[in-house]
Amino acid sequence: MTTSKNFSTFTQQVESLKNDKNIIIPDSRYTEEMLQRIGYFSLMGGYKQLFRIPLTKNYKPGTSFDEIVALYQFDAELRALFLKYLLQIERHVGNLISYYFIELHGVSQAEYLNPDNYDNSRRNKRTVRGLMQKLHGAVNTNEYEYINYYRTQYGNIPLWVTTSILTFGSLSKMYKVLPQSLRTKVSKHFHSVNQRQLERYLSVLTKYRNACAHSDRLFTYKTVDQLLDTPLHARLSVPKQGNQYIYGKQDLFAVVIAFRYLLPQEEFSAFKKRLVLETGKINKNLVHITESELFEQMGFPSNWKNITRYRLTP
Repeated sequence: MTTSKNFSTFTQQVESLKNDKNIIIPDSRYTEEMLQRIGYFSLMGGYKQLFRIPLTKNYKPGTSFDEIVALYQFDAELRALFLKYLLQIERHVGNLISYYFIELHGVSQAEYLNPDNYDNSRRNKRTVRGLMQKLHGAVNTNEYEYINYYRTQYGNIPLWVTTSILTFGSLSKMYKVLPQSLRTKVSKHFHSVNQRQLERYLSVLTKYRNACAHSDRLFTYKTVDQLLDTPLHARLSVPKQGNQYIYGKQDLFAVVIAFRYLLPQEEFSAFKKRLVLETGKINKNLVHITESELFEQMGFPSNWKNITRYRLTP
């Protein structure tokens, strides 16, 4: 069995980068400080790959530590940007679910804790059981003052309160097992989105929400779940491999497409403006990674900025 690597001091880590990996270190003190703040594993393990010569472990000549840090910081900015709008969608969907469920069943918590009020078909039974566990955990938690207030004051926690503490994953599952009539009502709030498409959007966005929240590397992140094909894929002439689009299905560009359908126009425009700004800044700071290489990793086609040129249609 291979043993773990030996402990090394921050100073030794700097020396290893300089002497063993031939990475340019403009400022040893700054380098040591950044290794203390970020961690060698998080920085070098997470962001080194694009700086290496393909099929080798050697770094491209002239690669500097500052360039690797710039890519790390770009990814951190991406996480903050995407998380902001993921949380907006999370709140919007949670509000819609609670509104239409209460409109049909009333405000009693017993109604949303009743598995019979969901699509309890054979394929959904396991999901419904898991959802019931999450909902019971939410109404019995003592971690939120307003939950405690509703419990002691009214003996009932309405769904609009409960959905405010559910995770994106739980909301996604809840939407999936709502009766079809309610799924349709929720999906109609999003232009040109049907219930099946919305279910897939929420499934993919849940994974990216978790990646952002846990500070995972975002720009290369890909999900197992995929978006369904959309008219935007065709209008952007996204290239295909066989019958499958190679971008915008399970990569970061898939999130951009989902945002285009799920965010109000003005919110998406603000998001895109900031995204253009951040990608422009990092491309000025990268010497050994081209713009096309970066966008390839992100799953962005070269004409991705045209995404706002087209009207949304079913």
